Amino acid sequence: MGYSKTYEIIWANIDANRHLRHSAYNDYAAQVRVSFFKDFGFSVEKLARLMIGPILFSENTKFLREVGMNDSITVDIRVASMRKDASRWKIVHQIFRSDGVLSAVITVEGAWMDLNTRKLTIPPPEILGMIESMPKTEDFEFGPEKS
Repeated sequence: MGYSKTYEIIWANIDANRHLRHSAYNDYAAQVRVSFFKDFGFSVEKLARLMIGPILFSENTKFLREVGMNDSITVDIRVASMRKDASRWKIVHQIFRSDGVLSAVITVEGAWMDLNTRKLTIPPPEILGMIESMPKTEDFEFGPEKS
């Protein structure tokens, strides 16, 4: 089962070429991640109470087709790889225009940070369960364990 959100493109997200500005794609992908966590019981507030937060090491965007003003996009979220303890992960977002055309693919790699120690950490079991339930890419694999 997949997870996605649909957004209408607004004037503030259009660039001088009259299409969706490059950084807006990443903003929508980030919003889908936050929405997924919230919808599965891990709002920003709850993560703050647990003193844990997701961090990104890299964010790669592949632009495929233009998206224009007043169009809408659907952004999905899928896990491509993660360590078995979910301490590190790779998430892929596909962004589709309202006509179903794939417009961009965003890949983010990240981990969890303990907000007290400011160091990487293994997420608590309840977060591990949420991440394990995330939709997976067709080529999903468990990444290498800590060396």
